Amino acid sequence: MAGQCPKQSPSDQQRHGTGYLPIEDYGLIGNMRTCALVGMDGSVDFMCWPEFDSPSVFCRLLDKDKGGHFAIQPAPHLHCTTKQQYLPSSNILQTRYIHEDGVVDVVDFFPRPKNAKVLAKGPKQGAYREMTSVQEELKRWLVRRVECIRGRLQLDVEIFPAFDYATEPHTTTILLEEGLPHSKRSKTATFHSRNVKLQLDVTIDRGDEERDQTWPVVRFEKQSRPGMLGEGIVARIDIREGQAVSFVLRNDSDNHITENITTAVLDTQQHDTQTYWYNWISRSKYKGRWREVVSRSLMILKLMTYEPTGAIIAAPTFSIPEDIGGVRNWDYRFSWVRDSSFTIYILLRLGFKEEADAYMGFISERFVQSRVADGGLPIMFTIRGETDIPERELLHLDGYRGSKPVRIGNGAAFHQQFDIYGELMDAIYLYNKYGKPIHWDLWCSVRRMLDYVLTIMHEPDMSIWEVRNNKQNFTYSKIMLWVAFDRGLRLADKRNFPCPNRARWLAARDSLYEEIMEKAWNDDMKCFVQSYESRTVLDASVLIAPLVFFISPNDPRFLSTMDRIMLPPEKGGLTSTGLVYRYDTDVAEDGVGGREGAFSMCTFWLVEAMTRAAVYEPRYLARAINLFENMLGFSNHLTMFSEEISRGGEQLGNTPQAFSHLALISAAFNLDRVSEGREVGR
Repeated sequence: MAGQCPKQSPSDQQRHGTGYLPIEDYGLIGNMRTCALVGMDGSVDFMCWPEFDSPSVFCRLLDKDKGGHFAIQPAPHLHCTTKQQYLPSSNILQTRYIHEDGVVDVVDFFPRPKNAKVLAKGPKQGAYREMTSVQEELKRWLVRRVECIRGRLQLDVEIFPAFDYATEPHTTTILLEEGLPHSKRSKTATFHSRNVKLQLDVTIDRGDEERDQTWPVVRFEKQSRPGMLGEGIVARIDIREGQAVSFVLRNDSDNHITENITTAVLDTQQHDTQTYWYNWISRSKYKGRWREVVSRSLMILKLMTYEPTGAIIAAPTFSIPEDIGGVRNWDYRFSWVRDSSFTIYILLRLGFKEEADAYMGFISERFVQSRVADGGLPIMFTIRGETDIPERELLHLDGYRGSKPVRIGNGAAFHQQFDIYGELMDAIYLYNKYGKPIHWDLWCSVRRMLDYVLTIMHEPDMSIWEVRNNKQNFTYSKIMLWVAFDRGLRLADKRNFPCPNRARWLAARDSLYEEIMEKAWNDDMKCFVQSYESRTVLDASVLIAPLVFFISPNDPRFLSTMDRIMLPPEKGGLTSTGLVYRYDTDVAEDGVGGREGAFSMCTFWLVEAMTRAAVYEPRYLARAINLFENMLGFSNHLTMFSEEISRGGEQLGNTPQAFSHLALISAAFNLDRVSEGREVGR
């Protein structure tokens, strides 16, 4: 599966005019430890090393001058057409430069052992689970392979690291003046900061043409640039048909004897990585009409799992703006209980039980170890399960196209967001249904948690949108609190678990339902509203209601709400050009300020809500399909979605976002089932 049709590269004016590529002009590669974003112009503009939440090494995406990058691109005088796609059924990214004089492919990937398999962690195994073969064989390498497949082309290579979010100086050393193929070493250059030491290995292959006795020459020179705290290296390569040059960035060993990288070694690594991803996606049970789109979303979600613990991150990036030039810039490199719990449903229904097992092991430990002082559960964790996530601003970085401040950490970690209890209970219930029966200790943790929820069910919170001003009694949170008690009661009945507070849970569930129907319904507007306090504000989060079986999708109250959401904003709705906004920021004060784009997740939620309504009201089915296809048109060239879509159609926010892709998969899954006359459910 090669993904969607590759699109043209951005013009030189786009990069040179602002110094930044559009957010959607990137592809993602990774190894379930960290990742990198590779632009359509061949530049790695984002990479944290060695893990998702480590400081950045390349971050030109957030500062064109100081952030750092690793670029392989045609010489400036060449005007090439660029196409970018994933190699079939893999997360190996290919960028192709096409010119009248020659064609060059750049293949980017992080290696994976072909037989690596996650083993679920038992309760006594400690903080990290073991992986078959991975610990010994996983190469913490960024591999960039360049091959000329027709004619000849000149390429420029630039490597300018910027360690510790561009705050840490480094020393650059060139070890080989020329990366000649007969050299006994591949180690060509090193970049040493105080805490991180990287080395660059270069291998050269001249091809099989006996008549061609020339070799591509890679001659690096050191170069200083304004704003950078250490030197980078640059080279110009003249490469001909059949020739190849590979670059590998990895940790610099303290030993004098290092593994020499050869073309044969890289061939094996690429083959094994291709095999790994092919075998992984072959496990998918989805066989519907949007198979390529769903498969790509699944592989993106897999890249956002942190394999050692089973944590699932919300997005692999930080501070990509929700509004160009605005202040809505957040760090998403953490594991939200909310996002991860929704992901469990997708993994289970589509056949990826090992990943679901891994996350359930992760969250089960959090039940025991991470309760806050009053007995509640934090809303998010680091990839290792920690809860200390202080937010700070990197004032020295300019931000994407001047979008300041650049933030790392996340102050929302200290929020009270009561909806997480419903999402987590839904995940546990579904895991028991589609995965494995939950064990006694987990049930005891569930009982303690729901008894705690009894004490906070009538309190206001900050809810799914993580407002940063006044707490409210948000409708979404109240619905998910209802879900928490409902799933607890169902689970107790399903498994015949003892439930000492059954009567109180049942009373809480029923009272919440009546309360929501009374206080969250505006009879004049004929719709559910954002909160008990904000009774004239429409909020797309209420679209979750039929998806979690709070309300039937054909209930007149819900259909009226959904129809209102589908109206354009100027008519009191939230939908424009087929894209759904979460709420009107001009009407709803959230304590953040600034504008934002349409929410990708909310658009897919609307598709799924209409799909479920179509079971009883067939008129909604064609509209749901059209809305879904329209939304797919706003993906990037690799079928990748960020958090939001701007009013001008560009992608905004951290990218790719797990919530966007899991909502896409769920919408496609249920659209297929309804179209085929099968039952939808959870």
